[in-house]
Amino acid sequence: MMNTDCPISYREAARRCSDALRTAGVPEAELDAERLLWHVCDMTPAMWLMRREEPIPEAEWEAYLALVMRRLERVPLQQLTGEQEFMGLPFRVTPDVLIPRQDTEHLVEEALACCEGRRVLDMCTGSGCIAISIARLGKPAAVTGADISEAALAVARDNAERLGADVAWLKSDMFAEVTGEYDVIVSNPPYIPPEQLAGLEPEVRDHEPRLALYGGEDGLAFYRVLTTEGAKHLRPAQDGREGGILIVEIGFDQGVSVPALFREAGFSEVRVKKDYAGLDRVVIGHL
Repeated sequence: MMNTDCPISYREAARRCSDALRTAGVPEAELDAERLLWHVCDMTPAMWLMRREEPIPEAEWEAYLALVMRRLERVPLQQLTGEQEFMGLPFRVTPDVLIPRQDTEHLVEEALACCEGRRVLDMCTGSGCIAISIARLGKPAAVTGADISEAALAVARDNAERLGADVAWLKSDMFAEVTGEYDVIVSNPPYIPPEQLAGLEPEVRDHEPRLALYGGEDGLAFYRVLTTEGAKHLRPAQDGREGGILIVEIGFDQGVSVPALFREAGFSEVRVKKDYAGLDRVVIGHL
């Protein structure tokens, strides 16, 4: 059991909590212990180096302990600090949205390469990290983010306001409320099949919204909608003009099944992009 008596220094506080997290099997225990301490004490890494031998005030220690106890329950670090960096931008996160992942940056990079002067729709927007990153870092004509969850859209709107991103938000069950044509549709949809849900880390399985995870019995339910209904909202190729582009994130084992759905729906030039670990991560197709 962790000694909860007030330690003499910030360094000792972090050491005790790191040991407790490591013993409980929490991944990246030392890093999480430090980040939670910095969050509670409003420290930067530079301040930590200068102040770590200073005595920690009892009020800060108690607040720190409270967060560490929740981390021991496997509440995600990002939900405890309320923030996650994505594409170099700080996004607010809550239990209502999927925590932005570095893997999803591959999808944004593909969208940034083709979004200039174009209308972009981000389906299943969640925290808004994809739509906002495209609006902030690219030069699109317009960006819309759509989601079925009003709670998620509230987080997305707040992120857009804080980050100064011009994005229109739409509450819609997939394409039910979507009108008009887009040049680019991007999406990181739910894609976890039921047999994989139980094997997820408790941070994901127990604390992130199931609505953003479960992809139907085979994990492909949302891709079927994206490729068929999404195609109806993409600009068609005509008179020598290039058609619209669909870009989606996929699970590591969907690099064959999802491209097949693209081709069945009439997309061409379908390709798969791998992530930093060499796993299939993004599928791109053109009408």
